[in-house]
Amino acid sequence: MQHQKHLFDLSDDITYLNGAYMAPQLKSVTEVGLATVIQKARPNEITPQDFFTQREILKQRFATLVDAPNHKNIAIIPSVSYGIANAANNIPINSGDEIIVVDEQFPSNVYVWQEVANKHGASITVIKPPKSFKDRGALWNQNILDAITKKTAVVAMPHVHWADGTLFDLKAIRAKTEDANAFLIIDGTQSVGALPFSVSEIKPDALICAGYKWLLGPYSTGVAYYSDAFNEGTPIEHNWMNRYNSEDFTGLTQYEDRYKEKAARYSVGESSNFVLTPMLIRAIEQLIEWSPEAIQEYCKTISTTAIQHLRNLGCFIEEDHYRAHHLFGIYLPDHIDLERLKTKLKEENIFISFRGNAIRVSSNVYNSETDFDRLLAQFS
Repeated sequence: MQHQKHLFDLSDDITYLNGAYMAPQLKSVTEVGLATVIQKARPNEITPQDFFTQREILKQRFATLVDAPNHKNIAIIPSVSYGIANAANNIPINSGDEIIVVDEQFPSNVYVWQEVANKHGASITVIKPPKSFKDRGALWNQNILDAITKKTAVVAMPHVHWADGTLFDLKAIRAKTEDANAFLIIDGTQSVGALPFSVSEIKPDALICAGYKWLLGPYSTGVAYYSDAFNEGTPIEHNWMNRYNSEDFTGLTQYEDRYKEKAARYSVGESSNFVLTPMLIRAIEQLIEWSPEAIQEYCKTISTTAIQHLRNLGCFIEEDHYRAHHLFGIYLPDHIDLERLKTKLKEENIFISFRGNAIRVSSNVYNSETDFDRLLAQFS
């Protein structure tokens, strides 16, 4: 993998290490968006078939990216909260059951579980990281595994923590949830696209991804995988396009009880979005060409030296085996003044995020080792 900044519309005057906030857009994705906006101005050129063709292509591309055996298990969603809600409302939750989440998880994969727990008399268990930085990632993973019991109905969590990139061992967690007959619902927004993820290997019950971060797509669209466990579920909305034989516009008032196959029932209304859907297709096609494996290795290569220097300065950054390389958190020692650092970063046009107690740094193929050198220089 080589430096790919020329494919993005990023100014040379900034250092953008903030892909976890919002990805810059590929020039090719912008071109698709502009072309499709113009196309929408001529509705006579949009055929009934066009309502369905691009939707299927998007599902196929995402299935390829995440190694899902069947693209019919993919749905198109407008947001993570929408995708999680479809899962949460179709999982049997009983009084006394337990729903496990991780500490300071992004709220889109928390709020609906709080509602479900209150509705059914279940409880929410929050698995916190250890207070000490020593073996933090390993111990946090072990705490999650230890918490899964026969009372556990759902484990709802990310692949990497959105604040500091802590990597969770989903294969081990999946094995434990299977023993407990519990569902595993993954928010892949901060990992899928830049970190390898295999549905065939991990076998989650659902994988939900917003499109505007590591999928490099536009805002307000995303994709989700739902296992066959959800094939007979009830979606949170009833959109005509998801019903059987909806391609026949002449028969739409012949109301149909049957849904299309597998996860099609969970796609948001108007998911044939003539602008956003083609844009996300193009973005995912580029990711497939590069491969998440290559992106992850590239991010590791360009950040390794800077991370070692930051550790030498007394900063805590999670051990390499328990964090992502495209997204990681820096925890400052007492002798580094956070407010002074924020001022220097702003003056130098270096864009990162502050999440909880961590300084979140998130890179991609538009970054280089020089970007990390500039970041490191602000800590002196």
